[in-house]
Amino acid sequence: MAPPSKKSPNKKPKHALKKVQKPSENSFKAKAKVHDTVRSQSMALQLEDDVPDFPRGGASSLSQEEFDEVRAEVDADFGFVLKKKKKRRLQKQSHSAEDELGSLFGGGISGKLPRFANRITWKNISPGMKVWGVISEVNEKDIVISLPGGLRGLVRASEAFDHFSDDEMKDVESNFLSSLYNVGQLVACVVLQLDDDKKEKGKGKIWLSLRLSLLHKSLSLDVIQEGMVLTAYVKSIEDHGYILHFGLPSFTGFMPKNYQAESRAIKIGTGHLVQGVVKSLDKTHKVVHLSSDLDTVSKCVTRELKGISIDVLIPGMMVNARVQSILENGIMLSFLTYFTGTVDLFHLQNTFPTSRWKDDFNENKKVNARILFIDPSTRAVGLTLNPHLVQNKAPHSLVKTGDIFEGSKVIRVDRGLGLLLQIPTSPLPTPAYVGVSDVADKEVRSLEKNFKEGSHARVRILGFKHLEGLAMGVLKTSAFEGSVFTHSDVKPGMVVRAKVIAIDIFGAIVLFPSGVKALCPLRHMSEFEISKPRKKFQVGAELQFRVLGCKSKRITVTHKKTLLKSKLGIISSYADATEGLVTHGWISKIENHGCFVRFYNGVQGFAHRAELGLEPGCDPISMYHVEEVVKCRVISSVPASRRINVSFIITPTRVIEDNIVKVGSIVSGVVERVTPHTVIVLVNTQVYTKGTISPEHLADNQGFAGLMKSVLKPGYQFDQLLVLDIESSNLVLTAKYSLVNSAQQLPAEVSQIRPRTVVHGYVCNLIESGCFVRYIGRLTGFVPRSKGMDDRSAKLSEILYIGQSVRSYITDVNGETGRFTLSLKQSLCSSTDASFIQEHFLLEEKIAKLQLLNCKNPELNWAEDFSIGNVIDGKVNDVKDFGVVVGFEKYRDVFGFVTHYQLGGISLKSGSIVRAAILDVAKIERLVDLSLKPSFVDRLNEENSKVETNKKKRKKEAHKKLEMHQSVNAVVEIVKDNYLVLSLPEFNFAIGYASRTDYNTQKLPPRQYANGQSVTATIMALPSPATAGRLLLLLKSMSEVAETSSSKRAKKKSSYVVGTLVQAEITEIRPLELKLKFGSSFQGRVHITETNDDHIVEDPFKGFRIGQTLTAAIVSKTIKSENNRKNYLWELSIKPSLITGSKEIGDKLINEDFSYSIGQHVSAFVYKVDKEWVWLTVSRHVKAKLYFLDCACEPTEILEFQKRYDVGKVISGYVLSVDKEKKLLRLVLHSLTVGPDRILGHKNTSMDEESSFSTLIAHIHEGNVIGGRISKILPGVGGMLIQIDPHIYGKVHFTELKDLWESDPLSGYHEGQFVKCKVLEVSHSIKGTFHVDLSLRSSLGGMHSQKSIDIDNNELNNNMDSPSQRVESIEDLHPNMTVQGYVKNVTPKGCFIMLCRKLDAKILLSNLSEGFIENPEKDFPIGKLVIGKLVSVEPLSKRVEVTLKTTNGSSAQKSYINDSFKVGEIVYGRIKRIESYGLFITIDHSNTVGLCHVSELSDDPVDNIETKYRAGEKVTAKVLKVDKDRHRISLGMKNSYFTGNSDIEAPSKKKSDDAVDRNDYKVRTQLTMFLESDMSGIQELDIKSENGDHPVLAAVEARASILPLEVSLDDIENSGIDDIISRDEHLDYEDTKDEKSKRRAKKKEKEEREKEIRAAEERLLEKDIPRNVDEFEKLVRSSPNSSFVWIKYMAFMLSLADVENARSIAERALKTINIREEAEKLNIWVAYFNLENEYGNPPEEAVLKIFQRALQYCDPKKVHLALLGMYERTEQHKLADELLNKMIRKFKHSCKVWLRRIQWLLKQNLDEVQSVVKRAVLCLPRYKHIKFLSQTALLEFKCGVPDRGRSMFEGMLREYPKRTDLWSIYLDQEVRLGDTDVIRALFERAISLSIPPKKMKFLFKKYLEYEKSLGDEERIESVKRKAIEFVENILA
Repeated sequence: MAPPSKKSPNKKPKHALKKVQKPSENSFKAKAKVHDTVRSQSMALQLEDDVPDFPRGGASSLSQEEFDEVRAEVDADFGFVLKKKKKRRLQKQSHSAEDELGSLFGGGISGKLPRFANRITWKNISPGMKVWGVISEVNEKDIVISLPGGLRGLVRASEAFDHFSDDEMKDVESNFLSSLYNVGQLVACVVLQLDDDKKEKGKGKIWLSLRLSLLHKSLSLDVIQEGMVLTAYVKSIEDHGYILHFGLPSFTGFMPKNYQAESRAIKIGTGHLVQGVVKSLDKTHKVVHLSSDLDTVSKCVTRELKGISIDVLIPGMMVNARVQSILENGIMLSFLTYFTGTVDLFHLQNTFPTSRWKDDFNENKKVNARILFIDPSTRAVGLTLNPHLVQNKAPHSLVKTGDIFEGSKVIRVDRGLGLLLQIPTSPLPTPAYVGVSDVADKEVRSLEKNFKEGSHARVRILGFKHLEGLAMGVLKTSAFEGSVFTHSDVKPGMVVRAKVIAIDIFGAIVLFPSGVKALCPLRHMSEFEISKPRKKFQVGAELQFRVLGCKSKRITVTHKKTLLKSKLGIISSYADATEGLVTHGWISKIENHGCFVRFYNGVQGFAHRAELGLEPGCDPISMYHVEEVVKCRVISSVPASRRINVSFIITPTRVIEDNIVKVGSIVSGVVERVTPHTVIVLVNTQVYTKGTISPEHLADNQGFAGLMKSVLKPGYQFDQLLVLDIESSNLVLTAKYSLVNSAQQLPAEVSQIRPRTVVHGYVCNLIESGCFVRYIGRLTGFVPRSKGMDDRSAKLSEILYIGQSVRSYITDVNGETGRFTLSLKQSLCSSTDASFIQEHFLLEEKIAKLQLLNCKNPELNWAEDFSIGNVIDGKVNDVKDFGVVVGFEKYRDVFGFVTHYQLGGISLKSGSIVRAAILDVAKIERLVDLSLKPSFVDRLNEENSKVETNKKKRKKEAHKKLEMHQSVNAVVEIVKDNYLVLSLPEFNFAIGYASRTDYNTQKLPPRQYANGQSVTATIMALPSPATAGRLLLLLKSMSEVAETSSSKRAKKKSSYVVGTLVQAEITEIRPLELKLKFGSSFQGRVHITETNDDHIVEDPFKGFRIGQTLTAAIVSKTIKSENNRKNYLWELSIKPSLITGSKEIGDKLINEDFSYSIGQHVSAFVYKVDKEWVWLTVSRHVKAKLYFLDCACEPTEILEFQKRYDVGKVISGYVLSVDKEKKLLRLVLHSLTVGPDRILGHKNTSMDEESSFSTLIAHIHEGNVIGGRISKILPGVGGMLIQIDPHIYGKVHFTELKDLWESDPLSGYHEGQFVKCKVLEVSHSIKGTFHVDLSLRSSLGGMHSQKSIDIDNNELNNNMDSPSQRVESIEDLHPNMTVQGYVKNVTPKGCFIMLCRKLDAKILLSNLSEGFIENPEKDFPIGKLVIGKLVSVEPLSKRVEVTLKTTNGSSAQKSYINDSFKVGEIVYGRIKRIESYGLFITIDHSNTVGLCHVSELSDDPVDNIETKYRAGEKVTAKVLKVDKDRHRISLGMKNSYFTGNSDIEAPSKKKSDDAVDRNDYKVRTQLTMFLESDMSGIQELDIKSENGDHPVLAAVEARASILPLEVSLDDIENSGIDDIISRDEHLDYEDTKDEKSKRRAKKKEKEEREKEIRAAEERLLEKDIPRNVDEFEKLVRSSPNSSFVWIKYMAFMLSLADVENARSIAERALKTINIREEAEKLNIWVAYFNLENEYGNPPEEAVLKIFQRALQYCDPKKVHLALLGMYERTEQHKLADELLNKMIRKFKHSCKVWLRRIQWLLKQNLDEVQSVVKRAVLCLPRYKHIKFLSQTALLEFKCGVPDRGRSMFEGMLREYPKRTDLWSIYLDQEVRLGDTDVIRALFERAISLSIPPKKMKFLFKKYLEYEKSLGDEERIESVKRKAIEFVENILA
């Protein structure tokens, strides 16, 4: 196989080539240049798969030049020196062989045939080549592909597939390549580029692409044929298959799932590559249909195509080939007529070709081959006959690199090249090839002599060519001896010898004897860092190395001598690290806290600072350096978490347990030395131990800590040091006074921590969110930022420093996690003693002494002469503005200072002698504070004049008066930076000292004091050596804060428990509470409910005043004040029962229970009033609320309820509901009544207002008079809804609105109005709901009206016994009783009226009036008040009939026949009733009704009597017969009866009037029917209209449910297919006839509806036109659910150019119209569309916004259709097209939507109808196909191409030949076109069908009618004859 060559393919080699046939017998020596080239090439990353990094020699796939180069490389690297013989003649002859073997030739070469077969090598591979390969590796970012000849190519992730969709790469994971491709998969790829960059020595890479867009670049639909195998991506997975993408946008593919499921078990996902056989081509839709049966794919052969181009050929394509000639290393084949290709020796059918392989191939032998590669530039094609590849499968890989096989059989010996072996692998043997250079360690001159065919040899595997299935082997003896042969043999820790082959700045590349390369990093080339690696290593030198690690063929080695010679065990994995193991490692990183140590194979450990063996005070960086080899001991290991802890201390010192210094113990020590960062101390223990003190741990005071370190010298003795931690043998110590004194109390473990205690500690770290405080050992707590200081705005980093001594308050401890939180707030942690200032003075003395020791001339005893309180003489040196400086004769370097305040009013001058008292001595600064005040000087002078014994006695007496913890009054004498000098006047002006700062506030500004200020302090320490002879005080300001700490506060609180009586003073009186003060500044409150025991009185705080003292009982523990978080309130009570027996009931108060029951009577106080609720407080914790409608029943009181309830007012009520969680009650003012299944007073644990209606309605029962608010006025006679509770509404019946019968009982009411109502009935349903009936009649019991109503209605008084008389039940009715009622409903047969809430009555049409009523709807509109008499009452069925006639004519059951009616007389009348057998006609001016039989209606037969006549229509008839006995008259209306009769010609005026009346009645009747019927399509309104088009009549509007619109969405004119097409194929003739007549009637109605309604509306609008906004508002209030009214209102506003108001009206309409009136709402949305389309800015966006809103409320399909109609009407074709495309995707199962799409295409004259029809048939359900296709065909006949419509009908009739409905539609369309010949031919086809006689009768009748319309008598007779013949045949 060929290594990557550094030479270009066109460059001639400089050295001679050997002839292939006759290898040289003598060895040769390569030239220097060749040697250098090979040496540089040895670094290359090889392209072969699994071949060692060092190329081992040649195989038959190498060119001669490459063979020689490799041979030279092998010899040079292994040190062989071969002699070169000069054979110029052979070199010259080999040039031609090289040219042929190393270059590619194409099929178009003329002349002699080539000698060698085409093979791909590194020299001849070029960009653009198409190559077949097999995937050998799939990595994260690339894919490795094994190519022919053992070459290896790389595919970047971006070139792995085409990005055929935008959303494809959004969710790509890191391993997406492995999800698309798998190892062993055969792929076709294109060469993109070759990397042969000379900057990167020897590196060569072949970059490939798997993108089908490059592979299929020349592929088109014209080239693709059935049977061709294609590769495609899976673009998407559908229900029935896969949508495929071929990398080209010009066509797509589809593969059914069933084929895939049968042939493949691999799960296919989007982006996967699949192969399939072309089954069919759809060139119209540009879709290629594939089948993916693996057997078919593997066997399918590409057919010969005419004019096929080489660009169409794809690697992997199988072709039929014919042997054209035999070459030296292969054969030449011809295929696909025009092409030739070659097959090399390793791609023959026989995988073990012998030396006689040429005998197997005769000329013209036919074989199946697959294309291996194509080079378009040279037209060279390589083929393969490999049986595995021909079957489209990659060869099996049964061997691994490094395997050794015994007894491998020699199959063929290639002279001068190598051997072909058969390796005995299972289940099949594997071919292996051994290059001539790998046959033996020495040069083999004649392979034929040493190896015979059939002999056996021992072979070791070098590599494997995956595509050919060929192993590369070696027979050298040295290959079997070395410990390292391949990468897999390399183990960490292995010591090997290797040769240095290259040196660079990063290190050296070394080569193992077996050819495996490794890297020795620069840092591992020596023990120490080297700057010039080339001086250390020499190229070619053989050195010893040790393997550090081996990962993914990347081997690293080390040359560090310590590691090479180490005999210790190694750590190559975390599991190897066992405790106690001693090993070598090297330092990889040094930190302040320790070192990171690296071991073999990337394992890393950590050595803590304490385990480094450092001397105290040393840093790790000063002792160790990076990459230093260290010996270490494993302390612990956790393999799961990949952690290893090591120690550099190999043998830890063992000490007796008694001698071990423990953490937390107190030790002493002597300073050994002082370093810049630490003080090293020799600890005085039995074992020699050193310790370290960090500078900040020398003192609690930050300033003194620095001073202390500056004066410390070796030899200084520390008496007390606290051991904080032990790091190895080093002790971490502290000299902090606070920690040393509290050592016994400091915790060392979490278990020792107690919450709510204050502990000393020190700050160990500061972070942004808080700080960490440490105690003994490493026990550390966290202080959140919020708990750091009392001032939350302060930053902890500014007020704290690392190492600061602090007092910490433990707030929380988590035992499970071992974590605890702290607080450093001064209010919790302030000092309770004087330890802080005590350390200050002690350290001051120590520092002063150390300073004196360091001085050359120390005056050690000067301070003894300046004891505090003594009087001393001095001389004034200088007088400054801030005081007087005094000098002392004895001590020249000591100065005194007297402040102006201490002069005592004395004026001093320089040089004067003064006698002063010493107040303070600063020994470090050698400064003395003096005072001249007589109170100090005279006291001491007086004492000095006394006898010594008296002086001692006085001192003793003075000290006796000072006692510990005594509170004293002091005066500030001097203000120092950190402390105050105080005098105690009460104690003979004794001098004391108090600190201004504390542990936690050292960096905060101290509190300011003034000289002479009086303060209160507590004596904390009397003068003694421990206090430096000073009296130490604690200021009360500090102690007061301390009292708020946990211990003090707990102590104070512990004296107050629940039930304790206290004396409290009133500090504030509020409406709901008293504020009190008691004890030591404790605050409390008395809730308003805690003043009395059982009863609540008005204004319980009336008798109290501020400052009054009360006895109160504590009823609850402290709570935080609402306004002030720092103040705590105590809950107190002044109830007499608690005051007298507080101790007994103390426990009860603690366990206060929330126990209230429904119906319980409670009293409460008002504390808040909002819009609808009154909020009450029942007790301290229990609240209540009262609904405003429950407060009163009078409207005026409800309206002003907020004014009636002031805060603090007492209210008594009853519990309606209980919410235990919120401790909230719902109250009502009157008692409850509950059902028998509920016991009043039952405790309700958790009741929600909305969840338990049965409870909430318990306060509403029949007979109650309650208040309510009108929620909604229902349209028509629906009455109104009244809100009586937050979630309860009652209904008022239309008859219960007013006391008197009024024509408009709704007048005077409006929504939101408060009303007084009476509960008539509360009914419950089975489902748990209930219904409340209310009445607003003031005459009912309890409903006393406040106003008198004047009644002036004489008609009512005449007809009614009493104006307020009401009918309550059917028992109150009796015949002939006068009643009143409101019209409820009107029908053609009469109307219904409402007599009362539960009773309706019927009025027949004949009883509505004395005369004839043309339009009952007009004369009796809904809601009209009528008066009538009872005709009949049926109590059981509750049927009541009423008449409005005043005469008794209505009671007659039979008509009276006058004698004036004569036979033959012409009479006029109106149709009363229509029956199937005739018409009942009421004769004018009489009560007589006659019958006109159906046979007497017309001379011609009447098919459908209902469609020709209507009730109420005026007619003329002739009396045919009079039967007085039976009171019957027979009439006739035939035209023949009136021929020549002059009476018919009535006066013109009458006739015209009758005609007008008839038409008017007809219009009104159809209008009513239209409004009451359901519309099949949504209609639209064009708002743009003239000013005169807006009026509307209220009466019509009240009944109009759907607005007549100008444009219908369904413009398929009169097709009626929805009604015509029947799903039942077997209909009898009668049913068909009835349905046909009904359909015709519906057709006519649909055609005339809009015109009739328009005419009626225009006629009605002329009578009553709303002229202004008020009239429209009145109209919309009366009919809020009518879209007609709202739209007219909008149009009115647009006529005034008020667009915004029109929009607001549309919004009102959408909110007002009932949610159930979907059609009405939709009409408003459509009008809104039109409005925004005309006036929106911009219109398109405005319409879309409204459209999106409408989709949320209405049927989406209807809304889309409505918008489409608007676009079509306004000719917005682009928007209509976009919307239609969206609709057919969204509503792909809707037939109507697809039809609209087709209709639009036909109107636009577009040629996409057929494609849309095909898509629709695929999407629509099967049962809709006939409907869709038939309507599409109709559209083609009307708007498109009739021939396409005929084709559709013919197609349907072929499938359903007996569908007479389809025949009927088809025939109708042809008749409409008028082609007589076509029509007659179609009729002839139809009547020739074999269908039932009833259906055939229909067709014959239709045929006959058509011929009659033409008037051809001959054809008519012919049709009749055919019909007779059909009948005769049936009978026969």
